[in-house]
Amino acid sequence: MDLQTQMKQIVADAAVKEVEDGMILGLGSGSTAALMIKSLAEQIRSGKLKNIKGVPTSFQSEVLALELNIPLIDLASVPHIDLAIDGADEVDPDFQLIKGGGACHVREKLVASKANKLLIVIDESKLVQNLNQVFPLPVEVMPSAWKQVKDIISEMSGVSNLRMATKKAGPVVTDQGNLILDVLFDAGIKDPKDLEMRINNIPGVLENGLFVDLADKVLVGRIEDDVPVLFSPSRKS
Repeated sequence: MDLQTQMKQIVADAAVKEVEDGMILGLGSGSTAALMIKSLAEQIRSGKLKNIKGVPTSFQSEVLALELNIPLIDLASVPHIDLAIDGADEVDPDFQLIKGGGACHVREKLVASKANKLLIVIDESKLVQNLNQVFPLPVEVMPSAWKQVKDIISEMSGVSNLRMATKKAGPVVTDQGNLILDVLFDAGIKDPKDLEMRINNIPGVLENGLFVDLADKVLVGRIEDDVPVLFSPSRKS
């Protein structure tokens, strides 16, 4: 196991320590979340965690959980989720997030908004001072609306690119059958809450990747002197 994977494993294992018997868990997407799901499965298999049910945030996490025999439950059938554990593409000092690099942000936001606590697991490279200066904001749009939405976002000083697939011809298609616009704004995103609402009010937009006032705790891995370490930053405000 290389150092990067060891670092992610430490973060994943620390996240699983937050899980208690009888919890309904949001099972996130991405590489660190996948390691978390594997660690969770081992704790369930060994009997150290009991009566756990998972709510997957993507087809990817659903398949992995099923392969590892983690009991799953449908999001619509639960009144709340005790704890959601997920990754992020960017995290700012106020714990505002950009998610959606894996095109799963719609289900991820549904799970996060229903969770009593959202725990974010990342490596240090995902910590930023200002959102969207490097990583584009994913915006999920209806296939027939992508050009219209792109033009409106352009009027908001955003540069949009239709996300293209790498293992097939044509654009990425989400679990909901929609397309993704990846958007960079001049000077990044200064007011995530306002922008989240403005983009979601554009006709044809299903959801965007800004997760505002949802994250409760962030676990971060980094490598110091060739040793993977874990830390948990405090929220700025």
